[in-house]
Formats: sequence, structure tokens, C-alpha cells
Amino acid sequence: MTTINFNVLPPPSALSRDVECLRISTHSGTRPLEVKVCPSGYPGIVFQLASDTKAAIESIAIRSAQTSNIPVLFLHGQGSEPSIMRFRGTPYTTIQLVFKPHALYSLFGWDAAGHNQGLLAPDQFDAVELERQLLSANSTDERVYWLNHFVMTHLKQTNMRDELIELILDYIREHIASIKVQDLLAVFHISERQFQKRFARVVGMPPHLYIRVRRVNEALRLMHSGQYERLSDVAFALNYYDQSHFIRDMKSFSWVSPKHIAMKVSDFHSDLAGSSYL
Repeated sequence: MTTINFNVLPPPSALSRDVECLRISTHSGTRPLEVKVCPSGYPGIVFQLASDTKAAIESIAIRSAQTSNIPVLFLHGQGSEPSIMRFRGTPYTTIQLVFKPHALYSLFGWDAAGHNQGLLAPDQFDAVELERQLLSANSTDERVYWLNHFVMTHLKQTNMRDELIELILDYIREHIASIKVQDLLAVFHISERQFQKRFARVVGMPPHLYIRVRRVNEALRLMHSGQYERLSDVAFALNYYDQSHFIRDMKSFSWVSPKHIAMKVSDFHSDLAGSSYL
């Protein structure tokens, strides 16, 4: 994206099992922005502040609903729908703490299925003091410290683990080009009923949907990498049945076709945190 600068940071080693990365985004322009965001399968915490010390995001819309009055600090679930984030016409900075897919369960002890598409305000996830600390901080580095401190505190207090599901998530990540639910049942010797129940509780969505979301994200990463000349090559690399199946999935989890993204590559961004475009 030509008008937004992104900086992706690794988490502290003590949080690396539950935090994917931190992404800091800065915008110095003064025109309103409409950023289209693909679901990533990752929940997270977002702190977003404009230069006038107000919330930078005016609204967040998915296909079925729109949310306004976005808090300066909020927690979001995994989500499986693409969204549009509308930013006010002002410079802003956002700090996004990107969790691993299982983190709502391991850090907060929640049934993740109950938090898959909504936003939680600070008083809904025990973060009122965190919001105060972030607003009074004098630098981005200080805010990153407080966000990490908040997560570390919850990890020590909760630290709930479903070791099997976390192993399965790692396996999906390593085999995203070809993995199917039936493969997982065979490799990990678990019944489908038990697997579906545990996966939804820990991750927040059914495993087949999570795999589709992650495969689309991998497709977007490959498109952004520039290592493939044709969209059909990306579809082949990820074992889609055919190009029409690939295009259908891409449209399901984004607002436009892969051809549109490829034509406007300068307005497209992909990193560890996910993919978005103007």
C-alpha cells in the first residue's frame, strides 16, 4: 500500500507460543481511507489513535453488518468474513497485537466460538487499565511494552492449553497447500465429532472453514511475493481443483477477484498479520 507504512515485529520469546506478531501501521496523509481486510483466522487486540488523540477508525463493516463508534482499544475474534475499515481523514498510528489462532482460549480461557466476529471494548476483556496506559504513553515503544505486559499477565493467570489442537494448527500451517480434515483425523487419531467440538472451542470456527481461510491467505501471500507469473500457477501450487474454485474462494474471503488484486498490486499488502488493500 503506497500510503500506509507497515512494520511487523516478532513477539517476545515468552509470548511466541500465543502471539504471531505485532504490526504497527502509520498513515501520514489527510484523506479518508477505506481499507479492505481479508479474514486471517487470527484474533487480536488493536490500539488505533489519530493525531487528534481520537479513534482513527470510523466504522468496520462486514457483508452482514456495520459497527460504528469503534473504541480506541478493542479485541476482535477470528472472523471468517472480509471487512472494510473506514479511517477518518487524518494521520494515525495503529498497533495490532496478532494472536495465534488458539489464543482466546489459552490466554483468556474463553470458548472462542463465542467471539468469532465481534469486537470487545476494554471493559469487556479486562483492559480498562491497559487503555489508560496506552493513552498516557509517550511513544509507540512504550505502548508495545504495555500490550505485551497485558498479554503476559493473562498468560500467567490463565494458561489453558489444548495441546492436541495446537499441534494440529501447526500441522495445518505446514501443510496448508494440500491439507484436508480427513487427513488430520488420520494423522492425529481422533474422532471427527471430538475433533470438530474441540477445534471450534479453541479456534472459534469449524476446521474446514479455518483451512479455507488460511489457504486463501497463503494464496494472497504468494500473489504478493511475485514468484508466480500467472494466477493459475498460484491455484495449482495450492491444489485447488481448478481456477474457478480458486476464484470462488478468493471472492468469498475478500471483496474482489484475484485478477483485480493482481492488477492493483501497489495498493495491496500482505504480511504475517494478514492481507489488506485499498
